[in-house]
Amino acid sequence: MNQAIRNAWIAAIALFALIFGALSYVQVVGADELKANAWNKRAILQTYCNDRGAIIVGGTPVAQSVAATESCKFQRTYTQPQLYAGITGYFSKNYGLTGLELAMNDQLAGSSDQLFLDRVGQLFLGNQPKGASVELTLDPKIQKLAYDLIPEGQRGSIVVTSPKTGAILAMVSKPSYDPNLVATQDADAEQANYNELNKIPGINLNQNVSGPTGALLAPGSVFKLVDTAAALSSGKYNKDSVLPNPAEMPFPGIQYKLPNYAGGNCYTRDTATFAFALQQSCNTPFASIALDLGEKAIADQAEKFGFGQEWGEQLKLDYARSVFPKDLDQAGLAQSAIGQRDVRATPLQINLMTAAIANGGVQMQPNLIKALRSPDLRVLSEPKPQALRTSTTPEISRQITEWMTSVVSDGIAGGAAVRGIQVAGKTGTAELGTGLNNSWFTGFAPANDPQVAVTIVMQGVDITTGAKLTSPNAKKIFEAVLNK
Repeated sequence: MNQAIRNAWIAAIALFALIFGALSYVQVVGADELKANAWNKRAILQTYCNDRGAIIVGGTPVAQSVAATESCKFQRTYTQPQLYAGITGYFSKNYGLTGLELAMNDQLAGSSDQLFLDRVGQLFLGNQPKGASVELTLDPKIQKLAYDLIPEGQRGSIVVTSPKTGAILAMVSKPSYDPNLVATQDADAEQANYNELNKIPGINLNQNVSGPTGALLAPGSVFKLVDTAAALSSGKYNKDSVLPNPAEMPFPGIQYKLPNYAGGNCYTRDTATFAFALQQSCNTPFASIALDLGEKAIADQAEKFGFGQEWGEQLKLDYARSVFPKDLDQAGLAQSAIGQRDVRATPLQINLMTAAIANGGVQMQPNLIKALRSPDLRVLSEPKPQALRTSTTPEISRQITEWMTSVVSDGIAGGAAVRGIQVAGKTGTAELGTGLNNSWFTGFAPANDPQVAVTIVMQGVDITTGAKLTSPNAKKIFEAVLNK
């Protein structure tokens, strides 16, 4: 065999190995990734006209497949679409899948291993396989109440959870949209609707997250709960500690001075207890704690509350990880300690932090799925509450709860007070540099036996509007959940 023939054989074998390797990767290693890709039209077209399982809230489908009169036997439709769009997502022939439609696609399409026996049975009967239904933990009344509490034209999010189980009772944001506009079988209308919806600020149809799970916002003073936990954990502070409370905090070498909150009574004292500093949301005491403990202590505590961390397997939706910045100078650390500078958190992250305090320091996995049912309504799975991480100790959580209760009873979160029930809360105002703010409330009730945690954020509002749309609205949600 001469050299030319030998080289040709080597080249042929190498090409064969390359093709075989590529096919093996696609069929074995990368199969699941390709199948789950929202832009894989072949996977969508295989099941697009099938009888897809329903997504159910409170016994009523909010997404379901109905008999169609067009080219497909079934059409995906959404009821109360804007109320649930951030959770269901959409099922579109040309634009793919988002939300639970994507995350639970195997179950909804009937291709999950959990439905193998059902598929075999349908084949013997000559029927087309049907998908499983997904029951959510959402409470339809609380979901609607929360959605209606965000005024039309106002960007904002509300999250309501059970601190003890992690179950999500309500999760809404505005602006929202109608998934039916993207799920239509009219290709021209589908494209036109998609383009128009993408022009609306706050709506991004390409992402598999919603405002509560995806909007990274400056948390403002609700972050002071992190500072408080870090301080008590350090052993350098206790419930009787006296904190410096100057009207302004200067920094060497720069003209900037960190001011105290001007809307409360912080200016009436040069020193403050933890209770007073939280009640009035004073800035300088918490900045001084951060400078004393150092960046690592604050960052470590933020991480224990979930900043930059995973949220477990039960949420199913994609999410953005909250951020505490690194390599801060003194001014940057002071600003970060009050939830400004480059600190960013999602509304669900702030709710999980709050729920961990309510639950004795243990953060539960956030959970949207109540049950998965086969087409004949058999229960295939029922996720059980699972602890996610330990954020702080029971003793520290009890102490912070006591102070948060005084924020509502004697401080600037008085609008969240509920007659006959102790409410624990914390407000936050994150300045945006435009004269407007992100206005926050986060808290739980009853303080001595927490049943519900509520987090509200209204984006780009003035002080007065923010005060009206946060604590008082939290009160309405507390009353609705606890009076059921």
